[in-house]
Amino acid sequence: MEHRFVRLLKEALDAAQLDLLKRVAEEAETLALPIYMIGGSVRDLLLGSVIKDFDLTVEGDAITLARALAKKYGGKVTAHPKFGTAKWFLPHSLISSNERDTLDFVSTRSETYKHPGALPTVRLGTLEEDIRRRDFTINALALRLDGQRFGELIDLVGGQADLERKVIRVLHPKSFVDDPTRMYRAVRYEQRYAFQIAEETLALIPHARPLVAKLSAQRIRHELDLILQEDDAALMLRRLEELNLLSIIHPALSFDDASYARLEKLHTIREVQPLLPWNVDKQGRVNKPYLGWLLWLMPFPRETIGALNERLHFTADLYDSLMGASSIHSILSSFVDLKPSQYVERLEAVPLDALEALYFAAPNERTKDIFFKYLAEWRHVKPHITGDDLKKRNLAPGPKYALILRRLRNAWLDGQVKTEEEEAKLLETLLSG
Repeated sequence: MEHRFVRLLKEALDAAQLDLLKRVAEEAETLALPIYMIGGSVRDLLLGSVIKDFDLTVEGDAITLARALAKKYGGKVTAHPKFGTAKWFLPHSLISSNERDTLDFVSTRSETYKHPGALPTVRLGTLEEDIRRRDFTINALALRLDGQRFGELIDLVGGQADLERKVIRVLHPKSFVDDPTRMYRAVRYEQRYAFQIAEETLALIPHARPLVAKLSAQRIRHELDLILQEDDAALMLRRLEELNLLSIIHPALSFDDASYARLEKLHTIREVQPLLPWNVDKQGRVNKPYLGWLLWLMPFPRETIGALNERLHFTADLYDSLMGASSIHSILSSFVDLKPSQYVERLEAVPLDALEALYFAAPNERTKDIFFKYLAEWRHVKPHITGDDLKKRNLAPGPKYALILRRLRNAWLDGQVKTEEEEAKLLETLLSG
């Protein structure tokens, strides 16, 4: 009788993925290197969710296995002996039948922490040590892949029971002290799966909360980026606010009902509209973390965004967009009965990413239409007359060029000129004035 987990694996992966796993498992058995899927892939398998990754853990030398596979099937390997990891760049014959083009291998390891919040010191270890270094019980399940034990579930910490009970639980009382970012991951998993953080795990947060201040900008921003990547980012950030895990990052960082209303849009924004194409990934999907930051922080004053940047070290592009979104959001009440040219003059210096976020978060249809028209039409309007034309009229180069061209563009925007002949007449008026 086929093992339950073998059946789940066959249902979750397509034929090409299963074939790739079979090749890896056979080579691992030949080398007497037990190999496992561990962590999120096993969790999602048992939950019936899509398996996005099946990075592989080897009890022994992962680099040796990766190099043996490359020798047998082709491709190349990059290895990091210090960390016991290897990446196998698949040969074309295997890439053609798989969505992936690489496969990662890591040796089982143990981790120790020199002080609270420090990055771990890693050394090679046993399977049990590797399992017990994990963040939550639901992420500490292992599925054996090689030999006669293919499909065997290794559950040393009650992860399967916690999945069934829908509970997020740490493996030991010092878990959040060792790594305070785990508090943010606990909330992310809790809200993603509609689980609950176990009471004894919740009780550990107050003691560990002050240690967030010791985290680097990169580590804490990475956790927030991961949250903003989720459809349910609004729920996650609201929960972090309830647990006082935002203000501990910076006193000005908060999340209220208005923030929730803006961020909830991430749940429905699946694809960028055709007229807003600049902030997408290779699959044409919205860059949710980037857009999420803008939706979240646009009402914050520029001074506050500057202070948050000191703590979180935003990328230069995101920082510029946040400042631009803040500037426009603060004057939205003045966006009433203006001419198109007046809107353009207010918006043209603002990064397009910021205007995209303002478009999605517009408080009413009229304001939304203003941003839409700017993004789709107004920003593309230019006069037919150019600087070269002005030079041919013996007009000396200088600031006057920009003033004239801006005046001509504004006339087109506001409907004062509708033909090239009318534009030429307006130019004569401006030159004679």
